[in-house]
Amino acid sequence: MRTAYSVETVRAAERELMARLPEGALMQRAAAGLAAVCTRLLTRRRGRVYGARVVLLAGPGDNGGDALYAGARLARRGAGVTAVPMDPQRLHPGGLAALLAAGGRLAQEVPRRADLVVDGLLGIGGRGGLRPAAAALAGQIPPGVPVVAVDLPSGVDADTGEVAGPAVRADVTVTFGAYKPGLLVDPGASLAGAVHLVDIGLELPPAQTQALQHADVAALLPAPTATSDKYRRGVVGILAGSRQYPGAAVLAVAGALRGGAGAVRYVGPAAEAVLARYPETLIGPGRVQAWVAGPGLGEGRAGEVADLLAQDVPVLVDADGLRGLDPELLRTRSAPTLLTPHAGEAAALLEVPRESVEAGRLSAAAALARRYGATVLLKGSTTLIASGGGPVRVNPTGTAWLATAGSGDVLSGLAGSLLAAGLSGPDAGAVAAYLHGLAARHAAGSAPGTPILAHEVAEALPKAWHEVHSR
Repeated sequence: MRTAYSVETVRAAERELMARLPEGALMQRAAAGLAAVCTRLLTRRRGRVYGARVVLLAGPGDNGGDALYAGARLARRGAGVTAVPMDPQRLHPGGLAALLAAGGRLAQEVPRRADLVVDGLLGIGGRGGLRPAAAALAGQIPPGVPVVAVDLPSGVDADTGEVAGPAVRADVTVTFGAYKPGLLVDPGASLAGAVHLVDIGLELPPAQTQALQHADVAALLPAPTATSDKYRRGVVGILAGSRQYPGAAVLAVAGALRGGAGAVRYVGPAAEAVLARYPETLIGPGRVQAWVAGPGLGEGRAGEVADLLAQDVPVLVDADGLRGLDPELLRTRSAPTLLTPHAGEAAALLEVPRESVEAGRLSAAAALARRYGATVLLKGSTTLIASGGGPVRVNPTGTAWLATAGSGDVLSGLAGSLLAAGLSGPDAGAVAAYLHGLAARHAAGSAPGTPILAHEVAEALPKAWHEVHSR
């Protein structure tokens, strides 16, 4: 499992470690890790470090010091290293001395020709995007030159991933001690490139943010035993679709059937379309272990959703089912509730502009979970799963091709099936998002992939399930 920690937590751990180490030892560990990643990149790009042109964008803080010390290591291996300071009067003195002693030099402008640029402008405490001096330097980065960010791309909020102004777009980010939430959550994650974690010996408490990996998902997936029957495996009910949107019902049922439940029960006006595609489906009211309510319902059916929420079983609410939800009703439920909005629906539930949700996805997901007393799966370029207690989970799988009509209906059915099988709201949401993203990659093919249809994502779920168990 990949875990991420707030700036405050990381800094507390750094202070505790520095108190036990010789002065400057922690920065040397970070610089050594940064230089090692830069060495690998230069070797892959040009065959060797010797003769490479490396540019350091050096800010006044510890990130600038990390960059300068790493630059000194590269210079000792024969690279031509140029440091361009954001403020020449505030460079890290020890790092500057080490760089100059190794043969590096200072410049006032970014050279036009470079093999690698190291972004050491701002540290993890930076807020509000790049200030004019830093933005001016970042704007001089030569097009097409790989950029390595120190700890995180300058201009990204480490705690939230928010980007409130100009920011550096990195090809690689070398982060120290622990991942930061801003490296996992968009829009910051989209600026980080490939992220490399350098272990510097921090002792950290339980994480505030998590990203599941294959082994974590495999451990949570339900599996039938020799004594299982369809009811023991779980029956998920689907309230979805309308005369206008029968396909939503078909796709939700598709996701549920591929989600491991023993049976899927459908109620709604699209029964004919559902049976034509999936004759395994049970039609009409009956016993269920969880409900999925909302995909393609259309208007005027809030009462049906409220009736399901009155039952003492887990309920997933999506799409049209999210309209007019009563926070008090959800907070008083004893059974789990899982809400699966996209940014626009989340904005309506929070009564804020959509732009504020997209810019601050982490805070929006947490605010929704608090307001409605539910687990929230906020869909988007970074899908987040937040609940009232415990860490926020960040989904690392998926592809941009998932932005297609009906893919959310498949996800709802899949997550509802996992709820019926006995997973908690946070686990069902996180596992469903993970499998859904993997299935989309299989459906799209190799990078950059091809356009996909929602039903192809459902059909690829067995491949995703197999992949998780085979590693």
